[in-house]
Amino acid sequence: MTSPSPRSPRVRARRAALSLVLCAGLAAGLTACGSDPDEGTNGVGKLSAPEIEDKARAAADGADAVRLSGTLVSKGGSYKIDMKLKSSGATGTVTSQKSTFGLLRVGEDLFLKADAGFWARGDSGGASAAAGKLDDKYVKVPSRDPAYLQLRGFTEKTVLLKGVLGLEGTLSKGDRSEVGAVRTVRIEAGKDGEGGTLDVSLKGTPYPLRFERAGGAGVLELADWNKDFTLAPPAKDATVDYGKQLPTT
Repeated sequence: MTSPSPRSPRVRARRAALSLVLCAGLAAGLTACGSDPDEGTNGVGKLSAPEIEDKARAAADGADAVRLSGTLVSKGGSYKIDMKLKSSGATGTVTSQKSTFGLLRVGEDLFLKADAGFWARGDSGGASAAAGKLDDKYVKVPSRDPAYLQLRGFTEKTVLLKGVLGLEGTLSKGDRSEVGAVRTVRIEAGKDGEGGTLDVSLKGTPYPLRFERAGGAGVLELADWNKDFTLAPPAKDATVDYGKQLPTT
């Protein structure tokens, strides 16, 4: 019996059917079957690295609130931060190598909360004497105190994001990844990301979700974008107004 010619309609139909079966059995993301890896995403994965960065920064600037957590390393030391931020204020904690303290800003009023051990580390007798009185209380930071601007920097959404989300060097597009359960596209600065890396959400608004700072200067995660939270001054019986200047710490 003569075999069908490879060019016959019957053979071509069988080959086409076999291709469809093989493609159906492969993972949906394989480009060999003609599927789009950006299907179901917000589409920023198709953009260039500079365009992705611009989209992420615009999204961050336009958000009303965010939670920023992770580690910051600077010449002054290493800090762990966990702050909820919005334009009208912020709340959260900062941990240095020696201590942990809470910060609360409502409008222009800034409060610091720490235990007695924090206050007792001051280098003056006044600090030690005040430690018991200030233990676990919200201490209002006087606006003229040198510590006010330093501490307020941890509570300013715009300032803090601008300061920490800095990529240094020529940008390139890296691999697809995930932060939590959210798919991301990574952009890298400099050679092999030595100038920092930024993971940008491929779901919904292209918010920045994870940032690794240049030179090993810390890793930060950004979550709860546009998720509002309540800000209110602490109760009077939980607050201490120390006057014009804080004890030395």
